[in-house]
Amino acid sequence: MRNRTLVGVAAGVASLALLTSCSGGGENPAADVDFGATPSGTLAAWGFENADDVGQSRLDYAAGQLDGVEVTLDATAFDAQKFTTRIASGDVPDVVQMDRRYVTTYAAQGLLMPLDACFEAKGVNPTERWYRNVVDDVTYQDAVYAVSQFYQPPAILLNMNVLNEAGVTPEEFDTSKMDGLLAAVGKIYQASGSNPTRLGFDPVATGQGGLWVLGMGGQLTDDAGTPTLDDPANAAGIDALKRITDAQGGYAAVKSFTDSFDTFGDANQFVKNQVGAQIANQWYPNVLGAYRDQISLQAVPFRDAEGQPFSLASGTAFVIPAGAKNPAAACAWMTDLTSTDAWMAAGSARASTIESKGGLNTGLFTGSPEADEMIRDQFVVPTGDAGFDQVISTYYDVVSSGRSFGSSPAGQDIQNELNNAITAVLLGDKTTEQALADAQQAAQRAFDNATAQ
Repeated sequence: MRNRTLVGVAAGVASLALLTSCSGGGENPAADVDFGATPSGTLAAWGFENADDVGQSRLDYAAGQLDGVEVTLDATAFDAQKFTTRIASGDVPDVVQMDRRYVTTYAAQGLLMPLDACFEAKGVNPTERWYRNVVDDVTYQDAVYAVSQFYQPPAILLNMNVLNEAGVTPEEFDTSKMDGLLAAVGKIYQASGSNPTRLGFDPVATGQGGLWVLGMGGQLTDDAGTPTLDDPANAAGIDALKRITDAQGGYAAVKSFTDSFDTFGDANQFVKNQVGAQIANQWYPNVLGAYRDQISLQAVPFRDAEGQPFSLASGTAFVIPAGAKNPAAACAWMTDLTSTDAWMAAGSARASTIESKGGLNTGLFTGSPEADEMIRDQFVVPTGDAGFDQVISTYYDVVSSGRSFGSSPAGQDIQNELNNAITAVLLGDKTTEQALADAQQAAQRAFDNATAQ
């Protein structure tokens, strides 16, 4: 969904200034809402594109809790331009599901309702229901603007067939010890001429760029959400990525090779031994579980500059737009969808699906620590594969070490400009300092536009 929505970001953000006058500016659009009212009527929701067993079980659970509420669901992908167009035309959904990186952008324009009164009415303490970093993603000016779902942390997946062949140990994949990591990469890397045929380590340079920059001591925003891409501390993560890609034929060659991976297919990069290691979010071992008779996996945490496990929060969230016609039902529906009972229903549904297909249960990473642990205790059983069991445990170990990207009205633009800077540096088109300075200028313009009153 993210690739599809990025196309509309610039147009969507540009439209926000036009909507400020009708958004109430600094007024609280939830000031007159009674979130404690008994839910009733029709609820218009936009989200749950292609709902799977996890999504459908939660929808069913929430429907059972809201007797007398008719939910109409626009089950299409979020689109920034469509959202702002609907707001401007008065066709306002009661609930919208979006990437958490968008939330503060719209909150800064008064286009979303702050949810503190909703949480109070439903007896929800955000920092108890969700991980602190997940809440930080959707907090702006001390108010929480979204009900979050999912937090699937990254870690480093290790292809033990390749590591054993090369005489490399898992401990050598320590991102806080770059010289040792590069030595391990060099032992594994193979090429035909200038073209890689096996990567020692795929760092997923742009897809996981924030992980590298923040993990190596950088920061993308200050406490007010203002972009800080030109902070000198951001250079360390980018320079680490350049050393890794340069050691494997250069970024252009690495990117061309990784673009050819059959990531979701029978000839994926682990089956074909095209990587020794790769950064992957928690959901990817679910894909690889179907090939457990062909591969041997382990995992290690991504480590920050101090050698400590480090991960980043990412995921989606539900928001109530300003002007929603049924905010009381929206509040009830969102909090029901993310309750522990709803997640346990999802865990049961996923366990049944896995059992019917003979798969492995790697857990659900919901954004809620209580739900995560209850699902793990009840449904995540030993797989019979020691490597996969170790991978599953590693992801559970790192989920508590997460950090927010930083809540900013220019959040998505900051991510885009960071990726542009990383690409320019890795290709040798700009120095790290120049690339970050250019990225800062573009991100600052987006911030200024998003906060203009």
